[in-house]
Amino acid sequence: MAVSLRQSVRMGSYLAKQKLKGNKKFPVLLELEPLFACNLKCAGCGKIQQPHTVLKQRMPVEQAIAAVEECGAPMVSLAGGEPLMHPQIHEIVNELIKRKKFVFLCTNALLLPKKLDNFKPSPYFAFVVHIDGLRERHDESVCKEGVFDSAVEAIRLAKSRGFKVNTNTTFFNTDTPQTVIDVLNYLNDDLGIDEMEISPAYAYEKAPDQEHFLGVSETRELFRKAFADGRRKKWRLNHSPLFLDFLEGKQDFQCTPWGIPSYSLLGWQRPCYLMADGYAKSWKELIEDTDWDAFGRGKDPRCANCMAHCGYEPSAVLATVGSLKESIRAFRG
Repeated sequence: MAVSLRQSVRMGSYLAKQKLKGNKKFPVLLELEPLFACNLKCAGCGKIQQPHTVLKQRMPVEQAIAAVEECGAPMVSLAGGEPLMHPQIHEIVNELIKRKKFVFLCTNALLLPKKLDNFKPSPYFAFVVHIDGLRERHDESVCKEGVFDSAVEAIRLAKSRGFKVNTNTTFFNTDTPQTVIDVLNYLNDDLGIDEMEISPAYAYEKAPDQEHFLGVSETRELFRKAFADGRRKKWRLNHSPLFLDFLEGKQDFQCTPWGIPSYSLLGWQRPCYLMADGYAKSWKELIEDTDWDAFGRGKDPRCANCMAHCGYEPSAVLATVGSLKESIRAFRG
């Protein structure tokens, strides 16, 4: 496991405070989308299918910071769209770091070399570069040739300048255990990525590609075979042990959709980052006026094959905190 000690301690303290306060629904991480526009058109993405008028909008810095403070999340993932297309994204990052929030800027890295001078390395900040396979597979996933090589070059540049660089890899039903092994070995050993995130793809309703999403049994078989022979312990995966158990089918959880809420130009998204059943105007309204019991496998057909980290990583984290044995296991990695 690769989660930093600083982040682990902060999260442990945050979760303990929530328990002492008697809070039952609280964010572990906020998915903050300050824009929807992107410089790629990935077939599996449902975020760039917004109307042209929405794609032109950029969230003001003050609005972005207010959303983070409103919900109180200790970690923030800056997503989109492509965040580096936001002219003030570095200001948002700086303001969040001042507040000692852990900030993860998700990017395809095409603009990273041009924007790098706007940022400074910090223990509270990391670039998270999307890498969905090795060269051919990644370029096919993002529907553009040359993106993989550009991303690798940008990663090496950022690391040479002292930045923490993570990756986020989405797997589809076109993947095999060997393609999972190959890309994670490359990221871990060749590129020296600090922390790697992985997730089975979710079938966005508006995504052009609706044929290549993994089902539950497919997901479990894929990761069970990929994680075999001790490989899982070798990779610097930015996940709790229980979430990785969940991917293999060793554990099962109910989804915790409020654990990683999404705030965008349209408001607080119901019920989660992946499904758009309307928007709330405030964090309080999202929590109090959403029928959370209506979502999850066996409840909503759209949730039937979802095993995405945005819904189940919070479940695994809460289960870890509730078990001394699992807390020790997570701390030891």
